[in-house]
Amino acid sequence: MIDFPMPQKTHKASCRAAAILEGEPAPTPVILNDRPYTLRVRFPEANRATLEAMSNTLLLSSTGQTATLGTLAKVSEVSGQTEILRENLQREVAVTARLEGVDMGSGMAAVQKAVSDLKLPSSIRVEYGGTYQEQQRSFRDLLKVLFLAVVLVFLVLLFEFRGLSPTIAILSSAVLSTSGVFFALLVTGETFNISSFMGVIMVIGIVAKNGILLLDADQKFRHLGYSAEEAMVQAGRRRLRPIVMTALATVAGMLPLALALGAGSQMLRPLAVAVIGGVLISMLLSLIMTPAIQYYLTKQRV
Repeated sequence: MIDFPMPQKTHKASCRAAAILEGEPAPTPVILNDRPYTLRVRFPEANRATLEAMSNTLLLSSTGQTATLGTLAKVSEVSGQTEILRENLQREVAVTARLEGVDMGSGMAAVQKAVSDLKLPSSIRVEYGGTYQEQQRSFRDLLKVLFLAVVLVFLVLLFEFRGLSPTIAILSSAVLSTSGVFFALLVTGETFNISSFMGVIMVIGIVAKNGILLLDADQKFRHLGYSAEEAMVQAGRRRLRPIVMTALATVAGMLPLALALGAGSQMLRPLAVAVIGGVLISMLLSLIMTPAIQYYLTKQRV
């Protein structure tokens, strides 16, 4: 359908419209009072009332030959877009979906694969927004928080022990305890999301205190004249009970959330599972990995 209002004040504009009907090329805008007007014309209402009427519309070429529109083109009816969205002067089409029975990572992987299989032209740009975009932004922020937490724990340990050896030993054990987080998530079938990411950050702080208890006792035994090996063994025996009891107390506190008992606990279940996995593996790492690293770093100086 061709439709545009024609200026009524000038005979020049009417002549130009007549030229279009005779098959002239598309006109350039008509300048009236220093303002451009693009002219378009349309057939009468009777010729565009139905698809059949449009197909039977008689056209006259510049050579004088006649033909109907239906013989030159296929006339069909399609539904038009009710709303056109633009962002930064670019046309935008939003495609939304609801994921049920599948996690965000698996769902987005399937969506991205389906989009890549479409072989879209380079003029079309695809951006993934919504909940997925918010999740990616939250992950980037939590990575910064995790890095800051490790740095702060490092500084606290450094000021407390006034040496790099115990600081590195404790921090190494704390970082390795995050392996228990992923193992617990794998066993329980939970996904690694924002809630479980917060659990990783909590594990770093909780696990560090086990190493502090152990190496503090180690330093006391060394000051009493014990060798490095004997001091570490005695420290492990002395601090075994406090480390196990505090770990079990933490697990017991997180257990109701891990079992999703109570209203709203389902949202925090990944956090509880992550903390329980990290704390349980930290008992072994604090009693094995931390003393081993500390002994290796200090045996030459004892």
